[in-house]
Amino acid sequence: MPVQHSRKPGRPPASTDEPQPPAAGSGLRADARHNRNRILEAAREAFTTQGIDVPLTTIARRAGVGAATLYRHFPTRVSLITEAFTEQFADCAAVLDKALGDPDPWHGFCSFIEKVCAMQATDRGFTAAFLSQFPDAIDYERERTRVENDLAQLVQRAKAVGRLRDDFDHADITLLLLANSGVVGESQQVSLAASRRLVTYLLHSFRADQTEPLPPPAPLGLHHIHQSPPRH
Repeated sequence: MPVQHSRKPGRPPASTDEPQPPAAGSGLRADARHNRNRILEAAREAFTTQGIDVPLTTIARRAGVGAATLYRHFPTRVSLITEAFTEQFADCAAVLDKALGDPDPWHGFCSFIEKVCAMQATDRGFTAAFLSQFPDAIDYERERTRVENDLAQLVQRAKAVGRLRDDFDHADITLLLLANSGVVGESQQVSLAASRRLVTYLLHSFRADQTEPLPPPAPLGLHHIHQSPPRH
């Protein structure tokens, strides 16, 4: 869950007639910096409301710039998504780190579930950006493996203190996020209210005092979230 890529996809060599802007946007002329900021703002809005597959030409129109200007700053979709959601990636990583550092493992587990599901309910673009697969993102697979290992540790801590049911599997977190994505609608207010109620129901069922056995866990990983359904 959400994590910050340690490196960003490389940019093509600068052309001889127009220098390539630095990755972080520093050192740009005021007008170029203004365009870059407008593109990032438009991208966040578009990814959040329409998902990460929104055409980049739509983002350029929202920002009031030409497509060439957008591609000059962000040569690939991955580079734009990564830059647009840098803050959210860091926020999500902080939620997981805080949960693992909570002296009360059950509270840490519950707070992580509640906060991540709230993020998913209110920011469609961020959830898709974090959990989808980007072949060009150099450290993506390594980061996702680290996150899944941390989730397994979060689950084990809650079990060790006798608060989480023994047959809970860390893959059930993916199952929960898949269920939570089903209550995300057009209205942020409705989505958040539905998500909170669903999460509360599920957290109650996760407690160790619920002794009715469950079926075997589904073989799910984070890559199953937002994966396209099979075509028939």
